[in-house]
Amino acid sequence: MMRTLFITMLALAAAGCGGMQAEQAAPAPSMASDGRDIAEAECAGCHAVGAYGESPMAAAPPFRTVLSRYSADVLEEDLISGIRVAHPMPDFQFNPQGVDALIAYLQSIQVPPEAAPQ
Repeated sequence: MMRTLFITMLALAAAGCGGMQAEQAAPAPSMASDGRDIAEAECAGCHAVGAYGESPMAAAPPFRTVLSRYSADVLEEDLISGIRVAHPMPDFQFNPQGVDALIAYLQSIQVPPEAAPQ
């Protein structure tokens, strides 16, 4: 009896862990929407943050191609610590939740660089 209870509890715990991994792999649409809001408020002055158009600042890559240049994991760390890249960027501080939302948005709009509409 105790063994059956233990196995059942173990199976439920494993199923719960699998559900958390699925949530992390596919961010909620609201998270990507929050990320778009952050991009428009904080980044659109220099970067093209949508599905088309050129960046207002030529040296700033369009967001729809950023993840072809940077790993999402590395970009996440850099955004939290304050990224330093070849083009001038303002000082900023993103909290981890804001970075997660911004990365979710970036992942939702990526296109191959050669396919990016101008």
